[in-house]
Amino acid sequence: MNILVVGGGGREHAIIKKVKENKGIKKIYALPGNGGIAADAECVNIGAKDIPAIVEFAKNNSIDYAIVAPDDPLVLGAVDALNNIGIPCFGPNKAAAIIEGSKIFSKNLMKKYGIPTAEYEVFSDIDKALKYLETASIPVVIKADGLALGKGVIIAMTRDEAIEAVRSMMEDKVFGESGSNIVIEEFLTGPEVSVLSFTDGKTVVPMISSMDHKRAKDNDEGLNTGGMGTIAPNPYYTEDVAKECMEKIFLPTVDAMNKEGRTFKGCLYFGLMLTPKGPKVIEYNCRFGDPETQVVLPLLESDLLTIMKACTEGTLDKTEVKFSDKNACCVIMASDGYPQKYASGFEITMSDSVKDSVYVSGAKLSDGKLLSAGGRVLGVTAIGNTLPEAIEEAYKKVKLVSFDNAYNRSDIGQRALLAYKK
Repeated sequence: MNILVVGGGGREHAIIKKVKENKGIKKIYALPGNGGIAADAECVNIGAKDIPAIVEFAKNNSIDYAIVAPDDPLVLGAVDALNNIGIPCFGPNKAAAIIEGSKIFSKNLMKKYGIPTAEYEVFSDIDKALKYLETASIPVVIKADGLALGKGVIIAMTRDEAIEAVRSMMEDKVFGESGSNIVIEEFLTGPEVSVLSFTDGKTVVPMISSMDHKRAKDNDEGLNTGGMGTIAPNPYYTEDVAKECMEKIFLPTVDAMNKEGRTFKGCLYFGLMLTPKGPKVIEYNCRFGDPETQVVLPLLESDLLTIMKACTEGTLDKTEVKFSDKNACCVIMASDGYPQKYASGFEITMSDSVKDSVYVSGAKLSDGKLLSAGGRVLGVTAIGNTLPEAIEEAYKKVKLVSFDNAYNRSDIGQRALLAYKK
């Protein structure tokens, strides 16, 4: 089989490494891929949002199956376009991808179908939004309606911060048109949990839970990022919580999308908050999370491609999905200064012993050398019998990877250890 993977980050690198385990694969193409992915797939310089070029490439290269990984091409209809030329895909079509493409859609969906989430109001008029903030409870959460590279959410701890957030989105257009409409919602408290799930539109099979670390600095300080590290499984996500989430959130969401004529097939990501009043949805994503994928997929013992095809074909209920009972930790190595200004173009070196554990997100090849080329440069993942072992091993491996200007948090997993029991 010839496989096409759309995307070029650490998530895609993790998907490609896992898919490669299938013995029936002849070739994997990554569009556009990156300098690190080039070690595991043939990278083609076609942007993930260039859907006409992706379709043309697929036509000309006998692609048997496509995996569309990032949010932008999914929301733009890449799956629909590939399906139209007869290529089956892993990922939701455009109608279903709106569950991430519009926060207003997803909040209204949850309200309509009684799926637990934070109270909220929607605004398209800045004056009305600012008026609402005069009496809103603080802290408060401000969200841009559309896609914003995972950064379109601001938690305002003061009223002044909330006003600034609304102005930056609606007036200054820091997120472009994605911030023309906004959601203002109540601030929830409790442990956060990420649960990726496979679904064929009927059956939902949750993957191992995980815990992301969004803030740039230790102790959850600094600016929000795309993710600085993650661990799996999340010790706060107990069997009882998992059962409640399946009954009140996972299955109702898939059923709601079916009732709306937007059947979802692919990876549905549930960002959850375990509040004192029970689990609530913070957000949906229409694809694998990054860097959650880098700890979840290494723990998958079943064949990923077989599961993906089952999601496409509607046979997930007849397909084995088995995960290891071990623990995993991923530490992101970023360019110092991310998510603001940073320098890049530095050579990345690593010991041969860690190459299989490294998922590259921002790097390019130049004269045979791998150079940093982004804010988040790579993730280093380790597996251990216990969570403390996985964390310790991940940081040992981090020391075997280097590039000038490298920065990583030193406390990935420490919050999880507070609830961890062997």
